[in-house]
Amino acid sequence: MIESSAFGRMTIDGRTYTSDLFIFPDGRVQDGWWRQPGHMLRVDDMLVLADTAPELIVAGTGTSGRMRPASDLHAFLREKGIALIAEPTPRAVDIYNQKRTAGLTVGACFHLTC
Repeated sequence: MIESSAFGRMTIDGRTYTSDLFIFPDGRVQDGWWRQPGHMLRVDDMLVLADTAPELIVAGTGTSGRMRPASDLHAFLREKGIALIAEPTPRAVDIYNQKRTAGLTVGACFHLTC
């Protein structure tokens, strides 16, 4: 579970991360997530997470929500049977925790700044 989140920081299961990250459906965290330049969330940025076949991916789009999903990302994930919820990171943290608690197979990616 995500314990806390603030600009540039996220604490998950007692460990604090300071770079963008993935949370895989099995609970593993991969920090240092590198996206293509800019504030666009593209298919290529999500392949490693999509390959784990979660029911849902929650994308934290930054504290102010500046990162946006590319127009083809929803269709790509839908073809794989994966739903996508993209919200500013503070809201996405709440959604992620709620969906995990509800028993869904959830993956996530979080942009921790802007």
